[in-house]
Amino acid sequence: MPSKQLNLFGVEAALPRPADLAGLLAGPGQVVRMGGTARVSVVVEQLWRARALHAELAERGIGATLVATVDEHIAVRSAYTTLLAPLGAAWLRGAVKLPPPGFGLDGRRLRLWVLAAGRADPLGYALRLAPPSGGPADDPAWVPVGVALAALGLPAALLGTRAGGPAYRISGRRRIARLAELVGDRPPGVPEEEWPS
Repeated sequence: MPSKQLNLFGVEAALPRPADLAGLLAGPGQVVRMGGTARVSVVVEQLWRARALHAELAERGIGATLVATVDEHIAVRSAYTTLLAPLGAAWLRGAVKLPPPGFGLDGRRLRLWVLAAGRADPLGYALRLAPPSGGPADDPAWVPVGVALAALGLPAALLGTRAGGPAYRISGRRRIARLAELVGDRPPGVPEEEWPS
């Protein structure tokens, strides 16, 4: 039986850790600081996304709540915790969300982004950059996030709102297969057609 090769950037390469929530911040997630703590939150459209993210946060020792929003979406909010304080310090420039210098993605970070905002589309696989009903203008973060995707071998096209964005679209069988390899197996409860393969 052939053995699966360990990918240095895939989900198997490291244990889950709070820093993985940077994957949510690369996409539509937000971070807020309070004292020596921080909270990460992300608004999602489907309950399966909220449940999967809740489980991922629990795996990292971070409590989370699911809250219905006024526009019938679901906010997944971590607890305020010192575990996330480094993310808050690294990602906020005043009130502006911006990746820290040298920001990189890996399988665990990508997995969280895919769970929060990934979707198959006819031309590839898209990773949304903004909450479903709009929100803070995080466009200064988009170019460094695109650079981080390309560094992982996932160059992606930045889609504007007319094309279903803001989002990055990864196209081509090889690149989508690479994405699937990096993010690992589909979690329970996640529709097969929504997971990269």
